[in-house]
Amino acid sequence: MEDKKYAALKLENQLCFPLYACSREFIKRYKPYLDRLDLTYTQYIAMMVMWERRQVNVKELGECLYLDSGTLTPLLKKMEQKGYVARARSEKDERNLIVTVTDAGMALRDQALDIPAAVGACVNLTHEEAATLYSLLYKALAFDNEE
Repeated sequence: MEDKKYAALKLENQLCFPLYACSREFIKRYKPYLDRLDLTYTQYIAMMVMWERRQVNVKELGECLYLDSGTLTPLLKKMEQKGYVARARSEKDERNLIVTVTDAGMALRDQALDIPAAVGACVNLTHEEAATLYSLLYKALAFDNEE
């Protein structure tokens, strides 16, 4: 009877745990490729947005990456020190910080081309299974924001 009461607290019954463990394993697989580019995983996903958009305000970048400004600020400072991005206040509204990818940051894109396929080759899923998982994960990210 007691086992049933605490069943919800068993690790094996947690959806969050395999997501957490899988995320850590993915990031571990990325590390050797990202080390060549002198990027952390979080910097890499930020660069993906920058390669696509070229220029974005910090708030939009945070929304794309599900990161808050407390995480983004030091991340962007390091990326700016490396010469990959430039940060500047918006001329229209000083409260907005605009991030622009530099030429050096754009040059990284060609060096990163092989990374998705290399990491994807490590995943034991068919293309269809990966597409289903991708869709389900984004569905799960749409949390009810009523707190």
